[in-house]
Amino acid sequence: MPNFADAELTLLVCPGSDLSPTLQREIAALCSRAFEIDYTPYLATFPDPTHVLAFLGKRLVSHALWVTRWLQQGHWLLRTAYVEGMVTEPTLQRRGYGTAVMRRLAQAIHGYDLGALSTSSVGFYTRLGWELWRGPLFVRTEQGLKPCPEDRVMVLRLPNTPPLDIEGPLSAEWRPLDVW
Repeated sequence: MPNFADAELTLLVCPGSDLSPTLQREIAALCSRAFEIDYTPYLATFPDPTHVLAFLGKRLVSHALWVTRWLQQGHWLLRTAYVEGMVTEPTLQRRGYGTAVMRRLAQAIHGYDLGALSTSSVGFYTRLGWELWRGPLFVRTEQGLKPCPEDRVMVLRLPNTPPLDIEGPLSAEWRPLDVW
């Protein structure tokens, strides 16, 4: 394995439209390795993503993106930075690269009403200030609200976040593949 001890971690925030085809393939490959699935179809469904990229030297080692979604809690319609594709190269995990990416992402989304994500790694995000939503989750469809009892969502309160009842219902617009 190459020695990365002398390499400096560089973080870059980049609109998806500015990514080169080569970097798009690198992101897809990194996400696919980390999630152990072909992540390319998921990346194709995210409208206007903004990426946070972590490079160790010239090597992409960690990544997250956000897309704008509209979550609703009570009468609040919340412009939300919804996080997807948070990964670190499997052989380089537990070295702080994912933490650095998520801290940079939190700075970049400060103008949104809320940050949100779906994860099974609750402890990692809790340590970074995210809260597990304890109320019921729904997806908004043409037929009305559809319950999502199997999903778990975490939120990050931002400067523009209104008072929220974290025990109350939260809904998101429908989207293909994973609705949450």
